[in-house]
Amino acid sequence: MPSFSIFFLSLLLGLLQSSYGQANTNSARDKLSLTKLEQRMKAINAELEQLASYSLRSGTGSVGYQSEAHKTAIEGEKIRIDLGAEFPIDQIVLVPTIRRDPNTGLQADGFPAAFQLIAGTDDTSTVVASYTEKDKLLPRIAPLAISFPSVNASWIELQVSHLTMRSWGNFYVVQLSEIMVFSGLENVALTQAVTTSSQIVNQNARDPKFLVDGYVPYLMDAANGSKSKAVTFHTHDELQQVILTIDLEKSQLVNQINLHMTDLSHTIPEATLSDHAVPRKLRVISSNDPYFSEQTTLFEFNQNSIYDVGPILMRRFPETKCRYIQVQVLELQPNIHNSKINYSVGFAEIEILSKGQNIALHKPILHSSISRTKRSLSRLTDGNNFLGEILPTREWMNQLARRHDLITERPRVAKRLSLLFDLQKKNLQRMYWIAALLAICIALAILIERLYHLRQLEKMRTRFAADLHDELGANLHAIGLLGDLAKEAVHSPKDLIETVDEIRALTERTGKAARYCADVYEAQLCGNLKLDMQRSAQRILADIDYELIIEGDELLQQLKPRTRADLFLFYKESLVNVSRHSEASHCVINCIANHQKVTLTIFDNGIGIIGTAENKMPASLKRRAKLLKAKLNIETPPHEGTKITLQLRRSQRFITLKNS
Repeated sequence: MPSFSIFFLSLLLGLLQSSYGQANTNSARDKLSLTKLEQRMKAINAELEQLASYSLRSGTGSVGYQSEAHKTAIEGEKIRIDLGAEFPIDQIVLVPTIRRDPNTGLQADGFPAAFQLIAGTDDTSTVVASYTEKDKLLPRIAPLAISFPSVNASWIELQVSHLTMRSWGNFYVVQLSEIMVFSGLENVALTQAVTTSSQIVNQNARDPKFLVDGYVPYLMDAANGSKSKAVTFHTHDELQQVILTIDLEKSQLVNQINLHMTDLSHTIPEATLSDHAVPRKLRVISSNDPYFSEQTTLFEFNQNSIYDVGPILMRRFPETKCRYIQVQVLELQPNIHNSKINYSVGFAEIEILSKGQNIALHKPILHSSISRTKRSLSRLTDGNNFLGEILPTREWMNQLARRHDLITERPRVAKRLSLLFDLQKKNLQRMYWIAALLAICIALAILIERLYHLRQLEKMRTRFAADLHDELGANLHAIGLLGDLAKEAVHSPKDLIETVDEIRALTERTGKAARYCADVYEAQLCGNLKLDMQRSAQRILADIDYELIIEGDELLQQLKPRTRADLFLFYKESLVNVSRHSEASHCVINCIANHQKVTLTIFDNGIGIIGTAENKMPASLKRRAKLLKAKLNIETPPHEGTKITLQLRRSQRFITLKNS
């Protein structure tokens, strides 16, 4: 190929490589490839489907804690929770107070922007977590779950150094709905003593004690589990009691009870009062005796205000070993129905916890009152509420925190995906133009190469004509002169013999020159290969019975002239060897061409070739096979003649652009 074509193609390939390099550089800037980003997006969506959702409670109730208002954000506030005993703790959860924002929707209100958490005992203190404004904890409505290596602590303290503005008044505050401190699955901060550096006064819904009351602004809405409606008891008797007894089936240690209240309406505002079917007064006792002849009071609950009401009533108590737990509803909630006052109490689930594990799951439950209910009591320990599965509190908070992390990450992944898609679109358009230009250049290069070879062929033809003129013309003229001399020496036998010998020698020399020129010329101008093979076999194997089978002659004709000529010369040389040396009486020739290869097989029943495997191959055949880059094999079984096989791979470089 001319140097111009090689240079032009190299330039285009350089542009193509440069385009790919730019795409790879841009991908490296984003750190993740398009495939990995798509996989990450699928993983995020799949994980979100398995996490609890933000189902926010409505109605009335406690809000949590709010500090006094400050005019600047850089003010110090402290919240300390005494755990009552020393525990190994490894996670603290801060639950935000949630407000409605007319522009951005629901948001955390007064959540600290910079703070540190300290855990300690009477003798030690350890900073277990620290956050600044750079951590970008906001915006959020999810709890912040802070995990750390386990430390022993009898108290924890939240020290806030940078406040955020509350939703009204342009003042800065600290406001939280709940603080949970976990030792394993157990929230050891529940109902413990809380002290703060400041607080607002005359705010019934915002008090430090509400930081550890177990009420959060969410409804437990797990991704899995089946729905289970609450069990509600109704009576017209104000003094009627509801007594529920749970058999744990064996004596076990218990230290907490979670009473899931009746599921309220899903409408906003709620069609049902927030304290619907919540007991006004109840007592929980335990015993190892089914008749409760000996009993221990675990805790008592009195509803003094609407702020004592929430979706889940959680209470911890000293660890007690028992088999039977009895929930005694001593005073029911009055409500008006059809202008009549009736009384009701209901629960969606009763959980009895031992170190955070619900050991009452699927345990039998009885009631010893005459109150009426339409639903099976087994719903009270089936592990489900109206929205699905009931999760351990720690797992619930962690799933909500994880949902926040994934929802925060997803837009960033989507943005990077969009950028990469746009980049790929631009690169693809660039590649289309480069590919079109490359195709044009390839076509031009092939055309130039074709013209170049035609020019070289024309030069060779001219040279062959000159060779024929110079060599054969001179020899023929000399033969003519010697013929004249032979006439003159007719009377001298000695001179005549010498002249005839010279004519003979010159004739042989002329024949050799003619054969040389013919072979070289034929290498470039081989015509119809099938017809040439038939003619050659007829001439060379005139005294031998032969069979010639040619298949795929159209594919043979698609070979380049040089390849056809070399194949034809190999074929003729093989026939000449059969005719001169084999002493064969029969010869079979097969030439089969398909889209993958050309196979030429010549088999005779002669005497075979004597010698080693290497010496068995005539040098002329080996040389021609090497020029063809073909595989040559010669077999000479004893007393079975000779079999010559040539296999030529029909690759693109041996094929013309169009049929000859």
